[in-house]
Amino acid sequence: MQERRHWPSSRPRFVEAETKLLYQRATVPTMATAPSASLRRWLLSLPPVEYALQQVRELFIGALRCGPVPRHVAFVMDGNRRYAREHKLETVEGHHLGFEALAKILEVCYKSGVEVVTIYAFSIENFKRSKYEVDGLMDLAKTKLTQMSQHGDLLDRYGASVRILGDLSLVREDVMAEVNRSVEMTAHNDQKVLNICFPYTSREEITRSIRNTVQEYSVPADRSGRSRPFSESRIQRSIRTSRRLSNITEEERGSKEDLQSLRTQSRGQDSQQQDAESTEISEQELDAESTAQPASSQTSYSPSPESRPSNPSTKSGPFKSGPQHLPDPETLTAEHLTKNTYTSNAPPLDLLVRTSGVYRLSDFMLWQCHEETEMRFLDCLWPEFDLWSFLPVLVEWQWRQRHERHEEGTSKLVKGI
Repeated sequence: MQERRHWPSSRPRFVEAETKLLYQRATVPTMATAPSASLRRWLLSLPPVEYALQQVRELFIGALRCGPVPRHVAFVMDGNRRYAREHKLETVEGHHLGFEALAKILEVCYKSGVEVVTIYAFSIENFKRSKYEVDGLMDLAKTKLTQMSQHGDLLDRYGASVRILGDLSLVREDVMAEVNRSVEMTAHNDQKVLNICFPYTSREEITRSIRNTVQEYSVPADRSGRSRPFSESRIQRSIRTSRRLSNITEEERGSKEDLQSLRTQSRGQDSQQQDAESTEISEQELDAESTAQPASSQTSYSPSPESRPSNPSTKSGPFKSGPQHLPDPETLTAEHLTKNTYTSNAPPLDLLVRTSGVYRLSDFMLWQCHEETEMRFLDCLWPEFDLWSFLPVLVEWQWRQRHERHEEGTSKLVKGI
């Protein structure tokens, strides 16, 4: 995970010249007075100005499509309430303006080629607030989902489906109805994805993934007629054991104490009752003995028949099937946990953007953020976030991708020489 905030000194000058003004436009707060702000809005609402701005937008978005585009982008939409306070608006109005900003950014992302957009809409931590505030947030979420349904034409235009990620058991029934409506109305779309994290925290997601993985590994596996699959750690232990046996010299074998200790660890038998030929264990015997063990065993040798406990499955009774084998925990990898996360079907997270100038993740996408995820923290508030705020972030991301690919190609060429 990398935090990108400064322009690298090696950046091409024409890129720096074109994007520096846009970056300043996105990060420097506007100090205009109320009359000048009204005049600015009036000028921007004129049809010729709107048409010119639309053409410029299309030009920039078309230029973005010519380069590498992040497949998965996540947004922490922060600053709605602060924006409302600064502009002397109701808090609800600030959230409504935030939704309008989201609709514009979704269009920019989908037009430029982004496949998956994930937004942080509601945190589980919000339930710790007062009942009055929680009810207000639920009503606000219901209103936003209703507005999302009204903007179905935007999602259908780009083939985007809505997915709600989070613990839906915490959601009220009336809000859940709007959730189902938003999901069902876009279920036929399969080109783009809009992930709405509601209600969500990354810790809850990771806990849920671990719980589901443990349940999967607690179900006996069907191992009839199959030998235990080798894992990398088991192969390494077998190699170490074979090397230890091969390094035993004739003098060490003459020592009854060393021989007894070795046989006790490997076969669980008294070395004085063994014939000298039993110390030579073939590789076929090791495989046969390891297959006979339960899958949860971590050793390469099995105890002697005298020391083995009787198998309850061989006793008379209603359970006459063979021993049940659990999946080998050595086969557990990070991919198993990823498979049980909410974003299991999404590509890796390429870019995470948070507005309002706050430098924290707020328990969002902790598992999805990997070593190549770029994180950008912008000083603008979310209702102010638009194409001109997002464009410098995408341009810098594209430049870094080209720079890294160029370095990889150069290193491969040098190695080939």
